[in-house]
Order: sequence, then C-alpha cells, then structure tokens
Amino acid sequence: MGFRPQQPQVMGPFSILSPVSKGGMFWKCFMPGKLVLPWIAVSILSCGFFEPATAVLWTDRPEFALYAEYFNSSQEGYKIETRYYEFPAQRLTETTESPDIVVGNWLKSVSTRNLFKPLNSFFTQNQVSKTAFYPRLLALGNIENKQYLLPVAFNIPAIVFARANGSVLASPFTVTFEELKALGTGYNIAQNGIYSRMGFSPAWNDEFLFVATTLFNASFQEADPLTWDPEALEQAIAYLRDWTRESNSSIQAEDEFVFKYCSDPPAKLAASGRILFTYMNSMDFFTLTQESRTNLDFRWLAEQDTIPLFEETVYYGIYKKGQAKKAAAAFTQWFFQAETQRLLLEISRDQGIHETLFGISSGFSALRTVTEQIFPQFYPSLLGHTPPDDFIAPPNILPQHWNSLKEQVILPYLRDRIRQSGETAPRPLERRVNEWYRINNFSHTE
Repeated sequence: MGFRPQQPQVMGPFSILSPVSKGGMFWKCFMPGKLVLPWIAVSILSCGFFEPATAVLWTDRPEFALYAEYFNSSQEGYKIETRYYEFPAQRLTETTESPDIVVGNWLKSVSTRNLFKPLNSFFTQNQVSKTAFYPRLLALGNIENKQYLLPVAFNIPAIVFARANGSVLASPFTVTFEELKALGTGYNIAQNGIYSRMGFSPAWNDEFLFVATTLFNASFQEADPLTWDPEALEQAIAYLRDWTRESNSSIQAEDEFVFKYCSDPPAKLAASGRILFTYMNSMDFFTLTQESRTNLDFRWLAEQDTIPLFEETVYYGIYKKGQAKKAAAAFTQWFFQAETQRLLLEISRDQGIHETLFGISSGFSALRTVTEQIFPQFYPSLLGHTPPDDFIAPPNILPQHWNSLKEQVILPYLRDRIRQSGETAPRPLERRVNEWYRINNFSHTE
C-alpha cells in the first residue's frame, strides 16, 4: 500500500566487498587497484563478520533520496538505497521485509515504536551530539531512558501579513489570538453589514481551527483509538465561534466576503491589503516564490509562550531486524552533523530545489544550531525570527492513521461546530471517530 516503484540505483565500488547481484547473494572481492586474497574473503564470511554494505532506507520524505545520493558520493565504504512508501510506519506492520533505516511520520505510535533499536550508543560514543537537538523533540523519541527515535524536522504555524503592517504587532517573534482578534477587527471596513475589507477569520483555514484546539489543550492523542480533553475542546470551539460573531458579525458575512473578494491566494490577498492576516505553516510560507515573499512578513502563532509543532514532525529510526548495521550507523552519524546539513542546504539552494523544498526534509532542522544559526544564512527573513527554543511544544503521540482521521473526521467536525446555528448540535465527535474506524476496517490498536 502506497508503494512507489523505484528504479534500481547504480552501486559504486566498496573498499573490501561489493555486491554484484540482487539481494547480496553473490559477492565480488576486490580493493582499489588489487585483488583481495580469496581466503581472506572466505574467512570473513565463514566467521560471520560480513554484513551488507548497502543499507535500505524506507521513507515518506522524497528528499531523502537526494540526501542518500550525496552520502553515497561522499565516501566509498557504504551505500544507502532509498525506497519511497506513502506510509512507511504502516508498511512495517504489514510485511516481513526488513529495512535498515526508517524516516517519516507516525513512527511513534504503539504499533511501531517497539520495532526500532535503541540509539543511545550514538551519544555515548560521541558519534551524534545529544545536546545538539531541541530537547523536547528528542524527548518524544525516548522511552524509559532509551532513545529509539531521533527527530529530523518540524514545522510550526505562522501568521502572514504585508510587511508594511509589521509595526502594528507587539512582538517580533509571536502573535496571540487576542492580538489577532483585536487587530483584525480594527482593520475591517463594512457598509450596511457588507465587508469590503476584513482583518481575519478563524474559519478561513481548517488547520487554524485545529491549531486553536491544540493551544486550548484539547490534547488529541493515541488511545483506544483516540482520546482528547472534551472540556478544552468545547472551550476552543466556543472561543472561535465568539471570535467570528464579535469581529465579523457572522459566519454568513464572512462567507459573503470570501465569495466576493477572495479568489486570489491568501498570501496575495494579505500583500494587497484586502485582508490583514492569513494563516500558513512555515513550510508553505518559505516555499512561496521570492517575489511573493518580498512584501510579506510573519509571526509565529503562540499562546502562553507555546508554539505548537505540526503533527507531521519527522523522526528517524534504525530497524531492529536490519542487516546493514554499519552502513546504517555511518549514514546516521553523517546526517546528524551540522556541517552535513549545511551542505544539504547549499545543494538545495544552488540547484534551485529550495523553491519547492524548505530547509531539511521540508522543515526546520531538529538540530538547534542548524535552525538557529545556519537557516538564516539561507532564509534571510529568519534573522531575528527563529522560533524560541523554550516555546516549541511537540505534538502528542498519535495513531498511525492520524492524517486520514484528521482530514475526514476531526476537521469536518470542527467546521460543523464553527458553522453551527441554533440548538441542533452536529453528530458527536466520539461517534464520528468510532464510525470511521469501523468503516475503514481499522482496529483501534492498529
């Protein structure tokens, strides 16, 4: 499911042993410039010291094919072969195939997190710096003092506006709901209840509604199958409904404004002054064209010194049953170095890839020095705007089917509740979640 066939990669020479047939069943022994004595190769194989020099990496992040390519060309000892799967975490539970490395979303779910080997030795042997990571991101991959997963990349919510309007905001880093509401309301222009300019509406973006529930501590997380704080969720919904009524009269008035004026992309509407604010995630903002971003500025959306990270935070694990342990270790040590990631950012910029690929693995790097010191060299608008370390709040552990569940159940429920009129309430969220699992034939623990 979700497999995208890959073209075989061309393997370069290895310093001692090199595969010459699929699956590593037959091996040719050589060293640069001279043959290896056959008895040496036989001895290595018979003593059980031999393992494949090519590690297989499963991922839902296509950019890792590029990273593997540059690792492969940087040395001759090991190779990485990448295979794309839309849901690598799910595939781990459905097949007997054994990758060596897995990179992607939803690796922290109950059904998959015990499939990885502890990585603490990378820290104790100084192969990877533990202090280089954002601590709260690193902690999410730790279970009972064993580091099973390493964080790779993350994205955060941004409020975008015309650069000329930046002076109205109180902070150079963040913006809160109350500030958005007050400034948006003051920006409105209406005549006879018909708006020709509108500051902001929470109903303009479904993801904004969900982020609001996160900042109200609705706390969606994996359970049997999903749990949340109903009281906090209701508080968030009530706040958002009041916001629309108090700032923009009604949801109907907002709909009329959108129908009449909002055919252009939101970023263009903000730049033109038709709206004051629009909501975007960091990846989408930094992959806008340079021309589009020239007249735009941003702040990170925060409440009580908390910036929520998107659930699609990327993690990295080494599979327990993997065979190419040394190759996997070599790639791990190479990738989680600040200078390696600087190189990857340079390659992305020089080849024009940064126009569609933000940062490292489509996000901010989980290595603090990379995000705080190196990113601004490639994204100048981040100067003075990098997210404060102590504000970053990682997502809860969520079910591996979360993306579909959120898109098909959670967001529609929030839309229904925001647009609710009268006393008739939409179907309860708990019923919708259970129906979704039943219809899709997923067990709660899957």
